[in-house]
Amino acid sequence: MPRPARSSSPATLRDLGENALVQRLIRRLPLGASVRVGPGDDCAVTGSARQPRWQLLKTDAVLEGIHFLPEEDLKRVGWKALCRAISDIAAMGGMPEHALITVAAASTLEVERLEHLYQGLRRAARRFGVSVVGGETARSPGPLFINVALTGWVERGRCILRSGGRPGDLLYVTGKLGGSIAGKHLDFMPRLAEARWLTANFPLHAMMDLSDGLGADLPRLAAASRCGYEIDAPLPAHKGQTPENALHDGEDYELLFALAPRHGARLEKTWRNQFPRLPLSRIGRLTQPPPRSAPHPKDSPDLSRHGFDHFAQSR
Repeated sequence: MPRPARSSSPATLRDLGENALVQRLIRRLPLGASVRVGPGDDCAVTGSARQPRWQLLKTDAVLEGIHFLPEEDLKRVGWKALCRAISDIAAMGGMPEHALITVAAASTLEVERLEHLYQGLRRAARRFGVSVVGGETARSPGPLFINVALTGWVERGRCILRSGGRPGDLLYVTGKLGGSIAGKHLDFMPRLAEARWLTANFPLHAMMDLSDGLGADLPRLAAASRCGYEIDAPLPAHKGQTPENALHDGEDYELLFALAPRHGARLEKTWRNQFPRLPLSRIGRLTQPPPRSAPHPKDSPDLSRHGFDHFAQSR
């Protein structure tokens, strides 16, 4: 009697990768009538269709050994932990409001180190008008873990999603990219003021923040908007960084947004007056979605090697 065929090994998180895993986990999650935007954007959005303001909800975690080194100054880590979530609020066009902080640490961690972490959290909270209203502490057998749950708000007419881009839209990036490994990921400034100014003065079609690198995040914005994309200009890289670094290093926390071409000249002129110390670069455009068999555009960088993936590599 023949033996039954041996089943293949169960799929692992590494097999799936981060994007496919998230899509698999969020399938058929219950969403009530007040949910305007569920999983898949920079923040969740709740509220009634007639409310002048909607609520933004965001949670983000930083883990020792993945997002920061064990010997790092925890004041800088505290700043980063809260500012990561603030950057996502900015990407929706909103303002942050209340935060809950969860920390899991080994019982051997020096108290002074944890106090330094909270000094960094407090500095970020004061800088961006966030009230830290509670949280949780727990003992961890492993590395230090910090999770931030942040609420915010946005005017109904200024809520910008990833999914609103249109073929022909110009693509812009604030600041410069690459070089996060040199420590920039611990000292970045969330583009909150810039995002609020943009949404007050220009009809943006789509926006997100660059946390996993342009090589990962631009395809996400284009896919959410059901568009293709072209990069047709040099990327704005930090000094000493290559175009490859600018595409794939990740943790830039700059804004990537899409805007109709007719607004481009006015944006570029008024931006220079409003934010003279922060570059704004037009890097390309959204296009019609290409056929699956279409070759890669000759003069556009190849984004087939995406940016950071939690389950494929480590920072």
